[in-house]
Amino acid sequence: MKINHIQSTPFSDQKPGTSGLRKKVRVFQQPHYLENFVQSIFNIAQSLKGGLLVLGGDGRFYNGHAIQIILKMAAANGVKRVMVGTNGLLSTPSVSCIIRKYKADGGIILSASHNPGGADGDFGIKFNISNGGPAPTSFTDAVYEASKTIHEYRIADIEPVNIDTPRRFVIGDMQVDVIDSVADYSEMMEQLFDFPAIRSLFTSDQLQMCFDAMHAVTGPYAIEIFEKRLQAQAGTVINGIPKEDFGGAHPDPNLAHTKELTDRLNSPSTKTNFGAASDGDGDRNMIIGKNFFVNPSDSLAIMTANAHLIPGYKDGIVGVARSLPTSRAVDKVAAANNISCYETPTGWKYFGNLLDDNRITLCGEESFGSGSNHIREKDGLWAVLFWLNLIAVKQQSVEDITRAHWKQYGRHYYTRHDYEAIDSDIAARLMEHLRAQSTSLAGKRFSSYQVQLCDDFRYLDPVDKSVTEHQGVRVLFEDESRIVYRLSGTGTEGATLRVYIERYVADPQQHDMDTQQALAELIHIAGELAEIKARCQRDQPDVIT
Repeated sequence: MKINHIQSTPFSDQKPGTSGLRKKVRVFQQPHYLENFVQSIFNIAQSLKGGLLVLGGDGRFYNGHAIQIILKMAAANGVKRVMVGTNGLLSTPSVSCIIRKYKADGGIILSASHNPGGADGDFGIKFNISNGGPAPTSFTDAVYEASKTIHEYRIADIEPVNIDTPRRFVIGDMQVDVIDSVADYSEMMEQLFDFPAIRSLFTSDQLQMCFDAMHAVTGPYAIEIFEKRLQAQAGTVINGIPKEDFGGAHPDPNLAHTKELTDRLNSPSTKTNFGAASDGDGDRNMIIGKNFFVNPSDSLAIMTANAHLIPGYKDGIVGVARSLPTSRAVDKVAAANNISCYETPTGWKYFGNLLDDNRITLCGEESFGSGSNHIREKDGLWAVLFWLNLIAVKQQSVEDITRAHWKQYGRHYYTRHDYEAIDSDIAARLMEHLRAQSTSLAGKRFSSYQVQLCDDFRYLDPVDKSVTEHQGVRVLFEDESRIVYRLSGTGTEGATLRVYIERYVADPQQHDMDTQQALAELIHIAGELAEIKARCQRDQPDVIT
């Protein structure tokens, strides 16, 4: 096998964000761009030399081309063995599962998660370490530094290889196993959940489900698990064929992008009484019942309160963690059940140390992500199965389960307002304005709300003692209400300002308010504090969830 050493010059924009390197497809299509970044990964991840690499992606445009490049570069960089999903497809949770099951030295995931696909859409790449989780900041920072000085990359001089069906072959000294994309993950789910009990919901016609795979990677997984193993009726999975452009839709499982699913659940003529969706790479989830939406923050709290009812967690949980912007609903559950509750920065990698150190069992983010210690990624289908198992045990609807939880623990009215594609400099100045106010806001009153604390969130990892600063400005009020401001790290153009607003209400008689109305006063305060209209020239958010 001939190995080519290709001369290259650095790109200045290859700093990974919260979830790896994400750019427009056209950026990755620049000569040497992908290769430079991949070589930087191989230069830092020395354990891959002579080791096992897991490789796959969500099937978006450029996925297949990138897979071929990475296979050739892996062979040229001394990787001993690669496990790649059939057709290059592996969901993000599945990659984590496979890394852990086969004790791989790492994995490369090709995805931009919930971002749009297609030739004019987004592409992404990230590295997961040997525990199955996203690489820590120390690793991604080292990759970025390597990318700034790279002068060549190594790549095998071979023709594209066939990965359309499971098989084994070699590239030089490297063994390639093309694996069934869904088998290992599906088997793990059967070990965690009571499949016979869930199956009875479908075979008795007690539950009629609709799962929207959004033409993304979870389609094959959902068909295997729901329609085959659990015997839900054919057609339970809609939009189940992965497409490079996600069918022209936005693969983000929220009420703004799942009209077909929500229309079905809200139609008076439908018998469908349970709905769910997942995103581009399969790590996010949305849960809905008949005319009823479950807020992701509530979902994490409900899972935590009921984990002992699920076979995989029958011995209870040691603790739980949530990201800073996620509502404090799970905090109430943790306090009532005397378990630890951690608040981390946004980004799944921050849960990794807590999971590895056995400080937590469950974790979640408000951005439709939840998971547990079974892998080191958030996991969309896992969350759907958790809810199905809960319904089978409690024999209650999604709405009844949620309302019973509110009655016991109180309700956190919660919303997220996204202001997208703001000029990056304007967004940065807005955040600096908020930080400058933070030390002087305590004790001040805004309408009927008095500020208890305002700060720029700083996280001290209790395991490795690393410090992560400037993770979002949080404004805490005396009545447990809260506003959080932060800039998102998952976009590819400009900046996205995200404003998170929550209000705690204990009285069950006040649990039927419209969320935006219940939060109207706090929404106004949030806009005034940050001077959003004046600074960003925006009257309304682009997305409300």
